Amino acid sequence: MAAIRYRVAGLALLFLHLVLVGWLTLRPLDVMWVTAANLEPLAGIKADLALGPAEAARRIGEGLLLLAPLGVLLPLADARLDVARWASLVRTVSAGALVSLGIELLQTAVPGRVVDVDAVLLNTTGVALAHLAVVPAWRARLRRRLAAASGGGAQGPRAGAGAGRWSGAGPVAGSALGGKRRRGGALRREEVSQGATPRIPRVGIAP
Repeated sequence: MAAIRYRVAGLALLFLHLVLVGWLTLRPLDVMWVTAANLEPLAGIKADLALGPAEAARRIGEGLLLLAPLGVLLPLADARLDVARWASLVRTVSAGALVSLGIELLQTAVPGRVVDVDAVLLNTTGVALAHLAVVPAWRARLRRRLAAASGGGAQGPRAGAGAGRWSGAGPVAGSALGGKRRRGGALRREEVSQGATPRIPRVGIAP
C-alpha cells in the first residue's frame, strides 16, 4: 500500500510540474528581437557570467532549478527501493536530459524562443544534483523503516510461537501427570469400594 501511495503522489506531482514547465518554457514571447540560437556548449554560460555575478547567478540558477524537481519526482513515481544508487541516478538524469531536449526542440516552433544547448546542460545538472541530495537518503530512511517494521512484526510471531511451544509442553506434561493421578485415584477408590478380600470361614469337622 505504501508503494502505491508513493507512486500515485509521484505521478500527480510529476504531471503538475511538467504542466508548469510547459507553461513557463513554451509560451510565445512578444519581444522586439531575439538572440541567435546557441549550439556551442558553455558559450551561453560564459555570456551569462560576463553580465555580472547577480545576473549570472539568476540565469544559471533558473536553468538549474527548472527541471530539478524531476530528480526527486521520477524516483518517487517509480516507487522502488531496491534500486542501485548509480543505476537510479543514470536513469533519472537520462530522463531529465530527454525532457530538456524535448523542450528545446519544441521551442523552435514558439515565437520569441530560441534553442540553447546550455539550457539542456543546466537542466540536466539540476536534475542530477536534486537526485543526489534527496533520493539516496530518502530511500535509505524508508528501507530502515520497513526493516524495523518487518523485524518487529517477525519478532512477535517468533516469540509467540516460542511461547506457544513452551506453554504447550506444560499442558501435555500436566495432563500426563494428571492422568496418572486420576488413574491411581480410581484404582484406590475401586479397592475401597470392593472392600477387603473375603475369607472363607473355617468349617468345623463333624465328629
